[in-house]
Amino acid sequence: MDDHLASSILSDSNKTISKLQLLSAFFEEEIIYKIYLRSQVIHKLFETNPELDINKLELFHLQFTATAIELLKKIKSSNEKNVSLLFDEIQLNNDLIEKINDSIFSEKNFNLDKQRQALKINLSLRKLYQTLSDDSDEYPFSKNINAFSTHFSQDFFYDISPELLNDLIQYNPGDVYKNTNAIIQRKLLGLLCKTDFRSEFFCGLKAGSVVLEVYKLIDSDKYFLFYPSRNLFLFCDLSAITNIDWTNTLSKKAKLTQELQHKNDLLEGSIGATKTAMPDTVKKLLVEYYEKLSDVNFLHNISSFDVQANILKTMLNTDTF
Repeated sequence: MDDHLASSILSDSNKTISKLQLLSAFFEEEIIYKIYLRSQVIHKLFETNPELDINKLELFHLQFTATAIELLKKIKSSNEKNVSLLFDEIQLNNDLIEKINDSIFSEKNFNLDKQRQALKINLSLRKLYQTLSDDSDEYPFSKNINAFSTHFSQDFFYDISPELLNDLIQYNPGDVYKNTNAIIQRKLLGLLCKTDFRSEFFCGLKAGSVVLEVYKLIDSDKYFLFYPSRNLFLFCDLSAITNIDWTNTLSKKAKLTQELQHKNDLLEGSIGATKTAMPDTVKKLLVEYYEKLSDVNFLHNISSFDVQANILKTMLNTDTF
């Protein structure tokens, strides 16, 4: 045989095997690595035995190796597109997390402002007590007392049903003090006097755009609500408010940030598997091919590779990947 032709076939064989080596390293699949090693052995066999028909080496690569490489490259390209989509989703989530973290009314703002709001409520209740005692129409509430709910209700208040909200604000007219500025239960006002008007913000509740603020009396297991739109103060029975996890103090934005970060962790964890994913049908075919490739009589049966080659070519021409 022409030495130049033999040299050209061996050179092309080396290039083909190098491509298979790169794909083996990319997919980290044992069966691909085994085929790569076996292909090297076959190449070496032809390289060191000039009496063998080197056209069979070329036929071997043309029948299977080249098609297998193209199929693996197609799978690799598809996987890389999927990985790119994962990175895009992660970036979008990170952008949203950043926007949420840059929100004006953060967790820190809320924790500071709820202390200020409790102070405003306590001062307002003390002033209300004085105006009721003096039978005065003087406005008892602190400046901007409704601003707290306006700022924080959407993000930090618990959602309840309109029916529950309506139940919470029901009262017996004979059990309340009332003037032009406010309504407050008699027993609640008496208890507030005994505790020196000391309370702390406990939580906010909302049903649609209607909000309630719930306060806890210091050194007591008693709670009361403030209904800003009606300046109404009533005792609040927490046992009537079900399906709320009181231990979960995260705001809606903080919860969303936490969920997005958890999702990103899962997405990042799946990138490696997505990058090197390979359909079981392809793995099975590669195993069958390797078994034939390992047969000591493969040179005599090289035409039998046509079956595997045709299957691979069929896969290559579909949109499965």
